[in-house]
Amino acid sequence: MPDRPEIVCICGSTRFVDEMSAANRDLTFAGVIVVAPGVFLRAEDHEADELITNEQKTALDALHLRKIDLADRVLVVNPGGYIGESTSREIAYAHVTGKPISFTDPF
Repeated sequence: MPDRPEIVCICGSTRFVDEMSAANRDLTFAGVIVVAPGVFLRAEDHEADELITNEQKTALDALHLRKIDLADRVLVVNPGGYIGESTSREIAYAHVTGKPISFTDPF
């Protein structure tokens, strides 16, 4: 038996907040420690410019890479196969750091 539960980092577009929450719930019930995005504002939101600055977005992106560092593996939540620019960077980072990557949907 492992000395600690598996740690999984959820990645994906924050437009899929409901799907990410469902994946988080399912993994947690399976005994997994989950790290995931903590802010779900998107640049496409009309009021997002007033709620999050470019500096905050950059800081959140860097923080998410540190979450990948903590994880044993990465789960990409990609309904319909969608993978955006930020998620593509996270996948590339996970690949370079040797993290196993799985997807909720084929792409």
